[in-house]
Amino acid sequence: MTKSSITTITLKKIFQTWWPLAASWLLMSLEGPLVNAMIARLANPELNLAGFGSVAEPLRSLTTAPLLMLLSATVALARDWKSYIKIRRFMLVAAGVMTVVHFLLAYTPLYFVVVRDLIGVPEEIVSISRVGLMITLPLPWAIGYRRFQQGIMIRYGYSNAVVTGTFIRLGSVLSVLLIGYGIGTISGIIVGAAALTAGMFAEAIYCGWRVKPILQFIPKDCGDHQDLTWKSFIMFYLPLVLTSLLNTIWRPIGSAAISRMPEAINSLAVWPVLSGVIFMFQTLGISYNEVVVALLDRAGSYKNLRKFALLLFTGITLLFLLIVCTPLSNFWFETISALPEDLLPLANNAIWLMLPLPGVAVFISWFQGAVLCSQKTRGITESVIIFLAVILTVLGIGIASNQVSGLYFGAAGFTIATLCQMGWLWYRARPALKTARERDQLLQEQ
Repeated sequence: MTKSSITTITLKKIFQTWWPLAASWLLMSLEGPLVNAMIARLANPELNLAGFGSVAEPLRSLTTAPLLMLLSATVALARDWKSYIKIRRFMLVAAGVMTVVHFLLAYTPLYFVVVRDLIGVPEEIVSISRVGLMITLPLPWAIGYRRFQQGIMIRYGYSNAVVTGTFIRLGSVLSVLLIGYGIGTISGIIVGAAALTAGMFAEAIYCGWRVKPILQFIPKDCGDHQDLTWKSFIMFYLPLVLTSLLNTIWRPIGSAAISRMPEAINSLAVWPVLSGVIFMFQTLGISYNEVVVALLDRAGSYKNLRKFALLLFTGITLLFLLIVCTPLSNFWFETISALPEDLLPLANNAIWLMLPLPGVAVFISWFQGAVLCSQKTRGITESVIIFLAVILTVLGIGIASNQVSGLYFGAAGFTIATLCQMGWLWYRARPALKTARERDQLLQEQ
């Protein structure tokens, strides 16, 4: 093989794969700030923001967490028609089970055991939060179905369709929010939860329709690779489920910890707004995970994938610094998010503690994508366990000291834990990255 016969994955190819996913993630990240901004403009903003963003949403996220990794699993494993059918069957069963779990959590006395006894949120937001959780009952099915179909689109080269679906979702969310705001008398948490549910369902319906012509491109036989067995699928997916659950469970734990520290209501109200703007910047890096999964196993990809990660990290970090270090920060929290004036100092101070997070998301995706390509996903679960242990330690210190606002300990703990998670993923990704690098060097020498 000559150098000229090697197909190098160019930066242009990487960008073309990344930008539709990044656009989809970015549009999706606008959903939270939009909902929070609308809730902040309706009656009792502090209570409704705290109830929705720090109780109802974290609990809702727990019931959908096992389904989120269906996208990565489908991208990596849906190589033929038999594997497609197998993953689809798993999706339907898993989405049904998690819908039942969501029902039990929202509509039975289990809710009060979890929210009042375990999390210990202030009594003022216990009933408010439950309404939001009740309305979002259909989301486990909608999210599982959507993530599976998006995985097929990405696997077979139709990432642009994912962006279209996100536009539909965001348009649906905005429509419901505007209707709720126009009526003016509906509780903010009802408007927010209804908007979120409508958006997810609209996108799921679109994905189901859009994926139909793409199915013809799925090979009917397994070719030169083995059939996907249930054992191999479970061995691949179980660590991802544990990762997603562990990555999500810290949110209600964080709410429980903040509830036990000074300025509980204010901290719980600001936390979803703060995490929303952080997540919006993180999405540019989070979306790189699927790019690495899709391209790293191709010859000639390593060098430019690594270079693109460095460029992306630099660009995101500089952009986020521009926001934090200028009046744009106050503009976002005061004008866009409509936080009450007494909550602005909390938000503007806490965001400094989370300064590294947007850029670090790029490296987490780079290392995690390499681990996924190796199909030895245990390292991902380990990294999230480390994340959870670190953030619990920091929050425990905050509860023990009981002198500083819970928001500050939450922000600092999240940052420190994320950096530790990145470090472990780097350690676990080294063999896969070394294999990819040596493969490309060997091909160039032939």
